[in-house]
Amino acid sequence: MIYLSLFFEFFKVGLFSVGGGLATIPFLYDLAARHPEWYTAQDVADMVAISESTPGPIGVNMATYAGFQTAGVFGGMVATLGLISPAIIIIFIVAKVLNAFKDNKLVQNAFYGLRPASIGLILAALYGVVKIALINIESTTIGGFFNYKAIILAVCLFIIQKVFKKLHPIALIGIAAVVGIIFRF
Repeated sequence: MIYLSLFFEFFKVGLFSVGGGLATIPFLYDLAARHPEWYTAQDVADMVAISESTPGPIGVNMATYAGFQTAGVFGGMVATLGLISPAIIIIFIVAKVLNAFKDNKLVQNAFYGLRPASIGLILAALYGVVKIALINIESTTIGGFFNYKAIILAVCLFIIQKVFKKLHPIALIGIAAVVGIIFRF
């Protein structure tokens, strides 16, 4: 039964997360709230970090991670299959009918209207990651509200990226990992 639930939940995520892997993050937070036995909101932040530092699409990496955390290797495969199934189905349908309607004004307007929706989902994901990584909502003091170490690290990595434009992103991930280990955050 857990495998059917994983497939169905990630099928819904794949169906409605228009705009790429980052658009899946709000849906993953929702899943964490509805299925805390699967993973927590803090696990979503860990999933983002792991998914961003591994090759492949972030949404697929996150589905695999969440499924694995929930039900092992087979759970990871089922969640990933659930996430990608809507895209495969939609691509087949769109490929069949788009050529007939590609010059239709309604179709062009629909694609134009999807752009702001994608941006909104990505901004919601950014907000969720910032909320987990840079601030502590549960803090009762102003000083404890911000995670100063994480903010300083983010600013430093941003500056390093701008100064050393040819520095590979993997080097930045490595720097962040080493600093996180040394300063324990």
